[in-house]
Order: sequence, then C-alpha cells, then structure tokens
Amino acid sequence: MSLVTILEIVPLLGVLGVFILPKTSTTVVKQFAVAVSVIDLVISILMALRFHRGASGMQFVESRNWISTFGIKYAVGVDGIALVLILMTTVLVPIVLVAGWNESENGRWSARVYYALILVLETMMVGVFAATDVFLFYVIFEAMLIPVYFLIGGYGRGERAQAAMKFLLYSLLGGLLMLAAVIGTYVIATNQIGSTFDVTALSGLHIDSATENMLFLGFFVAFAIKAPLWPLHTWLPTAAKSATPATSVLLLGVLDKVGTYGMIRFCITLFPHAAHTFTPAIIVLSLISILYGAFLAIGQRDINGLIAFTSISHFGFITLGIFAMTSQGLTGASLYMVNHGFSTAALFLVAGWMSSRRGSTQIEDFGGLQRVTPVMAWTFFLAGMSALALPGLSSFVSEFLVLVGTFTRYPIAAIIGTTGIVLAALYVLLTVQRSLHGPTAPGNESLVDLNLREKVAIAPVIAILIFFGFFPKPITDVLNPASHQVMTHAGFVDPQPKAGK
Repeated sequence: MSLVTILEIVPLLGVLGVFILPKTSTTVVKQFAVAVSVIDLVISILMALRFHRGASGMQFVESRNWISTFGIKYAVGVDGIALVLILMTTVLVPIVLVAGWNESENGRWSARVYYALILVLETMMVGVFAATDVFLFYVIFEAMLIPVYFLIGGYGRGERAQAAMKFLLYSLLGGLLMLAAVIGTYVIATNQIGSTFDVTALSGLHIDSATENMLFLGFFVAFAIKAPLWPLHTWLPTAAKSATPATSVLLLGVLDKVGTYGMIRFCITLFPHAAHTFTPAIIVLSLISILYGAFLAIGQRDINGLIAFTSISHFGFITLGIFAMTSQGLTGASLYMVNHGFSTAALFLVAGWMSSRRGSTQIEDFGGLQRVTPVMAWTFFLAGMSALALPGLSSFVSEFLVLVGTFTRYPIAAIIGTTGIVLAALYVLLTVQRSLHGPTAPGNESLVDLNLREKVAIAPVIAILIFFGFFPKPITDVLNPASHQVMTHAGFVDPQPKAGK
C-alpha cells in the first residue's frame, strides 16, 4: 500500500471515529478531527521527504484492478505538480478546522456531520490529485460535489441553498461534458490498444484532428467551470458570499485547483495537438479573466465578493501560464496554484474573523481596525499584499515566472497580463485603506483582537507566504522536472533567446 493510499484512508477512518464518539462531546469531536488531519499532514510531509527530486515520472505508484471488464483500475501516483498540491491540501485542512472552530454551530446539522464532511472532502482532494486512471479521476471529480454542496447549503449563510444549487448545477454540467469525452477517449483506446483508462497509455493514442478537438473541449470546459475561467465563473462569487470562511478556503484554495491541474494532467497530456490549436483562444480567455476579475474586484463593497473576484483574476494568470506552453510558465502556474491557496486562505480566514466580530461583510464597516485590532489588521494587510504579489511574498515569484514564461512565446499577452498587476494594487490598497485606516467606524470601538486559537491557525499561513517569498527553491526544484516532462511529452520546446545583433 502506497503512502498516497494511506493519505486517503486516514481521513475516512477519522469519519468513522467522529460518529463513534459520544454525541454530547462536541469539543472532543472537534479535537479528534483536528488530530486526524494533523496525522494526514505528517504522512504527506513524510511522502515529500521521500520524494526523489529531479525525477520527472510518477512516484509512490499503486495500481489495483477495480472494474476489470472495462480496464478500470484504482491507480494513483504523484509527480512534482501533484505532490505540492497534495501538500497544500493537507496543510490547509487542519488550519481551517482550527480557524473555523465554531462554524458548525449555526448549521442545519450537528458538528459531527460538519467535520465528517470535511474529512471526506480531504480524502477526495488527495485522491483527485493522485489519480492516474482517467475514470477514477472522473468519479472523484464528481463525488467531490456532494460534501461541498452540503457544506455550503447546510452550514453557509445568506442565500446558501441557492448558492449550493448553483454550484452543483454548473459543476454537473461540466461533469457531463467530461463524461462524454472520457467515453469517447475510451472507445478510441479500445480500438487501438485495448480497454484502458491509464493516462500514460491514453497519451499515446492516434486521434484525428476533429475528434481530438472535440475531446479536448469536453475536458477543458469542465475544468474551466471548476477553475473557474471567464465566462464560466458566475457560480463562484455567489458561493464565496454564502459559504463559511473554512469552506471558502477549501473551495477556492484547493478544489478550484482541480480545474487548472486537470488542464495540465489531461488536456495537454492527452490532447497536445488540440491544446496547440486552442491555445490562442484560451490565452484570450485568460487575459479577459485577469482584467475582468480585477475590475470587478475594485468595485466590490462585500469583502467576500472582493476575494472571489480577485481569485477569478488569479486563475486567469494560472491558465495563462499553463497555455503559454513553456516549462517556465508551467512551473510558475503550478507554483501560483499553491501560493494562491495560501494567500486566499489568509484572506478568507481573517475576513471571516472581521465579519463575525463586526456583524457585517461590508468593507466600509471595518474602518479604523488598525487602532482597535492591530494583530488582525496587520494579518489582513499581509494577506492583501500577497494577493497583489508584493516582492518578498510567495505570490510574487509565481506571478513573475508566469509572465516571463509567457513573454518568451507571447510577448503581447504578457504585456496585457501585466496590467492585472496594476489593477491588483488598486483593489488591494483601496480595500486596505477603507477597512484598516482612517477614523474608527461606529461600532468598531470595542472589537476584540485575534485570540490565541486564531493566531495559531493563521501563523503557519503567513509564515509560508513569507518563507517561500524569499526561498522558493524547495518547491521549484520539485516542479521543474515535472513541468519539463509535460511540455516535452506534448511536443513543445521552450523558445530560445535570440542573439543580439
């Protein structure tokens, strides 16, 4: 049994433990769930320490027959890209459990159900990044909708039922398109190499151009909805405003990365010629997402809406880096996924604490917080600086790599994308000025600062943003071989610098 499988099993065992514990022991249930997530984190760190840096292939591979008639297997493994995303997942889960200690109290169901849903979701998030069987990936991709739907609809706020349903309908639409593409790919594979859903075997299929384009679009649209990419983004702001901060962190910080990860693992790997064909259109969509998300973020009055639209802009950068078709751009995009996960976590968690204390999510209601709650204010400031990719914070490295990698092949696109950095400075600095500085808004005079539990929860996130801002090498050393392998397999060669005249 590989370490990947153990990572998936531990949270499921935790679910059983959650329901075995006495119903009256809510605090014990919370402590137990946190302990289970910490155990999973330790296992993922052990896997990272045993990972062979410099190797481009899959490691910790395990393959077992599942539905032999159709060649379907439980097949998992990780390369550098999957590894860092799994690590991000296992780091964030215990953080959100501690940070959202009281989030389950206003839900439709008990705290036991809330923590069980998160632990089930952790298993699925690890599994979807590790799956090397296309059918297994699809099953987990769709199954993840269930716990997220209940987390939003059962424990959210405001119009949570409508937000949960909108999320579900958009995701199901994408899933149906991907299912059609999965079936089409399987039929072609059966005629050429036999019944299999193995991603490595499928990457060697010979597919005519028109069919490959259709299959590519089936996968891509599903991933563009999940990411989300303009114009398939409209479910995200609604979900972000209605979900609890912890659910929002997992939704935007981890689950949405399944979309951009899928573009790398399946769209480019399985359909490289179609990827080349659609690259110009996808770059245009990426640039629209960057600018559209940034412009709408500037005009937001709701702090959760602001974070949602900034994420749409950031996902535009990630998709731009992926389809720049350079190893540098792909490394930057993969690193961007990780950095966005942590910067979004910091923003949502601190914004959630601000909102719960103030009883409002309106940005203007937070005026003057630096005088009343300095620790919370400075934490939000650092999270905001990470969102605008300030040098010295980890997001800067990934954004720089994406733009440089894009510029070597598509200089005009990189120049347009750089405009997003200017707009990011506007929406972050305006929000910081309105919420933290100026006169203290009425009702803020007696707000309390972060308590010990909240400081413990947010400290690792801020530490990660700062540490990898100055020293990203441990992550880039893992990502570079995998990025180069993806580009080489897809038949793309990095542009060579031109000699000066």
